[in-house]
Amino acid sequence: MHTGNSVKESLDLLATKWPVDQKLYDLQVGQRDDIVDAPVQVGGVIFHIPTLTRDNLFVLWKCLWPDCHNCCERQGRLPLTKDDIALLTKKLGYESKAEFVRNEAKISTWEQEGAGNVITTLSMLSLKRQKDERDEQDGTPLRCRFLDDKGYCGVHPDKPGVCWLYPFASWLESDRHGKPVVHATFQFTGDCPGFYLEKSLDGVMPVLQEYAKKIYDYNMAVSRTTRENYGFINFVK
Repeated sequence: MHTGNSVKESLDLLATKWPVDQKLYDLQVGQRDDIVDAPVQVGGVIFHIPTLTRDNLFVLWKCLWPDCHNCCERQGRLPLTKDDIALLTKKLGYESKAEFVRNEAKISTWEQEGAGNVITTLSMLSLKRQKDERDEQDGTPLRCRFLDDKGYCGVHPDKPGVCWLYPFASWLESDRHGKPVVHATFQFTGDCPGFYLEKSLDGVMPVLQEYAKKIYDYNMAVSRTTRENYGFINFVK
């Protein structure tokens, strides 16, 4: 999990290269007490968009690539679904999934908070961001070894599903009929310069439409992965 201090350190580093709006800075370090959730349903995903009520502004986002690839320069972790493992086994030239996992993956465990103060603990295989990545580095920002000097990914388009989602965090819940409902919101790690403020949601709708299917499919893939014992999820309220 990203602490307030680590986010502040990341933002201060980001501000050496990019302008950071003071309102967004205060939001990400926990100095705003007027944040209200604005749920927007797109496809099968409910997006939770933060709103700064005193300023009547939505917090929105757009990717600035190729000018920025901070998400790869300061990657936290790369959890792998069963589908990711199959793709990367072939991409990296391994003859078996077991060989790929033995050489390229490690076990990661982390917590994330969803709606209703539900704490989700996840354990999954993760792609090593560095060949010699140590257990104590799990979740700490590292440059991904597949990022080249021009900002391109060496395993694209077979990169892990989670790479396609940044800066969204997502989680899966069930409605009263037991049907899966996917939720998503922004993760504020302090590393992304793509956040901005607007009075209308119109500008972000194309982004939400683009990401809805990716986020929904990824959560279904995680569900399949845990059902087949490639990882586990535990919920505590």
